[in-house]
Amino acid sequence: MDYQTISVTEDGGITTVALNRPEVMNALSSQMRAELLDAMRHGARSARVIVLTGTGRAFCSGQDLGDRARIAEIDLERTLRDEYEPLLRAIMECPVPTIAAVNGAAAGAGANLALACDVVIAAQSASFIQAFTRIGLMPDAGGTYWLPRQVGFARAMGAMLFADKISAQQAADWGMIWEVVADDGFAAHIAARAGALANGPTVAYHGVKQALRQSYANDLEAQLALEARLQGACGQTRDFMEGVVAFLDKRPADFEGR
Repeated sequence: MDYQTISVTEDGGITTVALNRPEVMNALSSQMRAELLDAMRHGARSARVIVLTGTGRAFCSGQDLGDRARIAEIDLERTLRDEYEPLLRAIMECPVPTIAAVNGAAAGAGANLALACDVVIAAQSASFIQAFTRIGLMPDAGGTYWLPRQVGFARAMGAMLFADKISAQQAADWGMIWEVVADDGFAAHIAARAGALANGPTVAYHGVKQALRQSYANDLEAQLALEARLQGACGQTRDFMEGVVAFLDKRPADFEGR
């Protein structure tokens, strides 16, 4: 696909997908959602890690509501069902690690797009806001699923009812995101984090993703059985043998992802 609203770069097993509509703070249009879905599916087949970020001063300002004359034409239920759900599933079910590199404001569906990724790393100046009630809507794009699991019921309810801006540091303190990085070192830090995952044991990473995401629905018995099955698959990989030998030899492991 010839992308018009995103840019995609591939380097050393790292696929970086950047939302690229800076003039509207990377608002999510229908075309952008289709292009993101295509990029995620392609990256899942070819990359060892995918980084999702934004260009300009924002990560993503959320749903593109268009001009005033078109508001009545928006079918939000269809949009969520047919466009957002496949994209969110592609992110959550991606077999390789996904990093949301939140370089600026992440609002509404943009905030929840970030939270769908495996790891969220934010620049110090970034912020998160469940802005939906400001325009008479309730949170969507998976926010009502992820946020209470990450920060607890009381904080999720307050954040969604009041639509207050949450700073990157507050998000980290609440457990909403993994870490906060100074703005001037943000790009280098993301490159280092993505590089570490790209050089890691991809089968093991896939197992981590499956086990944690399925744990929400499993009881203990089912989760122990899942762990055993996934660990059995990891134990058959070349990476496991290399990891053990490297540990015994007291040297860094040279993982190949199989």
